[in-house]
Amino acid sequence: MLSRTLARNVTGASKRVSALSGVSMRRQFSAIRSYSTDKDNKTTHFGFKTVPEGQKESLVRGVFSNVASSYDVMNDVMSMGIHRIWKDHFVSRLDPGRRPGSEPLSFLDVAGGTGDVAFKILEHASKTHGDRQSFMNVVDINPEMLAEGEKRARSETPYFDENRISFKVQNGETLDAIPDNSQDLYTVAFGIRNFTNIPKALETAHRVLKPGGVFACLEFSRVDNVVLDQFYEFYSFNVIPVMGQLIANDRDSYQYLVESIKNFPEQEKFAQMIKEAGFTLSGPGYENLTFGVAAMHVGVKL
Repeated sequence: MLSRTLARNVTGASKRVSALSGVSMRRQFSAIRSYSTDKDNKTTHFGFKTVPEGQKESLVRGVFSNVASSYDVMNDVMSMGIHRIWKDHFVSRLDPGRRPGSEPLSFLDVAGGTGDVAFKILEHASKTHGDRQSFMNVVDINPEMLAEGEKRARSETPYFDENRISFKVQNGETLDAIPDNSQDLYTVAFGIRNFTNIPKALETAHRVLKPGGVFACLEFSRVDNVVLDQFYEFYSFNVIPVMGQLIANDRDSYQYLVESIKNFPEQEKFAQMIKEAGFTLSGPGYENLTFGVAAMHVGVKL
């Protein structure tokens, strides 16, 4: 079973992938708008701005519509390719794939965008477990990102099969096209920090997973080394937006992305949120990668 294999893996020693790190903040953003927080006008964060909850979904959709065509290239440039090491480690730790004698599995990659993690899961399942029957659902709120993922699936991967992979526009907080107790593995990589209501998204993850199913999140987090943290903050706020302007002709979207990282809960707090959604954690429930630049969080639905 995937959950038993994962439980053994999660208790093992954390592997650290060393490279990029750090953070010293020079906040170069325009005046922060503020709104009433009464019951009729609840607010949330959009980067460092405060916006009505009802606006965030469309704002986030706009960001990723703007960057869809350059998203993969920017990820490579911003992280110097390290995001690929993190994703490989993420999938390796989960060890997804149908075991001999078991039924095909159903994988769900939320905020799956251009398909990086989904394709790695299918590749791992095929190469490691000989599994070419399990099904992958790739969902994202942004149709432009999904279009990039489907284009890549058709042209670049040997695992594309319309009977084994689907691309659906879905809001990760509701997943209204995904039945209860239907998924064996739920993954979300570098996407959950953009959700308007993260606790609701975690509850939805719990709803759609089967008993024994695994929730796994890879997300930017808090650096655990003071010197590296200062470097990383300077790099994030002074270099990445400039890269966005030069490579994607879109500084504002990448300014939002680095601000959204700063707003995301630290490792222990996010682990507690996962637990409160009904998941069982092993140990602290997370593993730091590259000194906490990213972290992998895992929970099991019992």
